[in-house]
Amino acid sequence: MKVNPAYNTREKLLELYNKPLLELVFEAATVHRQYHNPREVQMSSLLSIKTGGCPEDCGYCPQAARYHTDVEAHKLMTVESVVEQAQNAKANGSSRLCMGAAWREVRDNRDFDSVVEMVQAVNDLDMEVCCTLGMLNEDQALRLKKAGLFAYNHNLDSSRDFYKDIISTREYDDRLNTIENARKAGITVCSGGIIGMGEAVEDRIGLLLSYMEMETPPDSIPINALVAVEGTPLEDQKPVEQWEMIRMVATTRIAFPQSVVRLSAGRTKMNMEGQALCFMAGAGSIFAGDKLLTTPNPEFNEDKAMFEILGLVPKEAFADGEKPVSEPDPIIEARKEKDRLRAIQLEEAKAKGFEPRKITVQ
Repeated sequence: MKVNPAYNTREKLLELYNKPLLELVFEAATVHRQYHNPREVQMSSLLSIKTGGCPEDCGYCPQAARYHTDVEAHKLMTVESVVEQAQNAKANGSSRLCMGAAWREVRDNRDFDSVVEMVQAVNDLDMEVCCTLGMLNEDQALRLKKAGLFAYNHNLDSSRDFYKDIISTREYDDRLNTIENARKAGITVCSGGIIGMGEAVEDRIGLLLSYMEMETPPDSIPINALVAVEGTPLEDQKPVEQWEMIRMVATTRIAFPQSVVRLSAGRTKMNMEGQALCFMAGAGSIFAGDKLLTTPNPEFNEDKAMFEILGLVPKEAFADGEKPVSEPDPIIEARKEKDRLRAIQLEEAKAKGFEPRKITVQ
């Protein structure tokens, strides 16, 4: 049961959301135990492989070039650096690596070729690989799938009505199209939202309704609390109470029984008791490590201690689906062959006395 038919209208979802909190958590916990192991929580790591300089105007995002924040722009990481970070995350208990790039959309260039190589390399480490790279077309999605991508993250953020109040550089339907492109390629979909941006409760329900209207709802739904960053339009938003996060997690769990509900950004504002109620209410994943792209997050050791106290166990990679097989990428293989032939030609020329001209830049 991917969508709970008992709550498939706005009115029913709103009634569910507004239930007395403990009744809501009990109902969510009951549903959670029917479809998931309540002790298992996946530890995931989120790595910013290309930081800052984004041309979009998402009101919550410190990586937008138009806002004056403390985020420094960095070019795309090397494949070797990503593999090193992935190995460290795996050694600390993460079974999933999500790589994020501050792009509006994927472009068919050498940077995307590098991302494809990153996906191949991390998949070879027996970790689930997730990417969030902005908009992508069907061909790009298929290329990522063949490289070994397990999941693609593309959040709707909020309801269709509230969306236009926080973003003007990308349409809601653009996001839906990217989700569909990932789905067509056979990639599992990770898509959720942010609460605490000034939206009404009805907008939180509207977000869930957008997923209910899909032919296939997301395989996992991250629930984020806004981390207000100085320099962004939402810098003065009051932090959401942890009870709101618990309520949103529980409602999502009941509405989408089979999806993984991911307790994502904003955990630094929650105490262990609040997080425990989220796990009881159906959260089956957290991001571990000291950063979520550019914002703070609890460290690995803190989460390990919490797992021990609460009796939780880390979820193994590919528990919810088979490991993808990484196929050779024709574009990358052709480039490597071209580079190889060029190197041979250069060596042959050197053997005949040719030396490349050295240019000194003053």
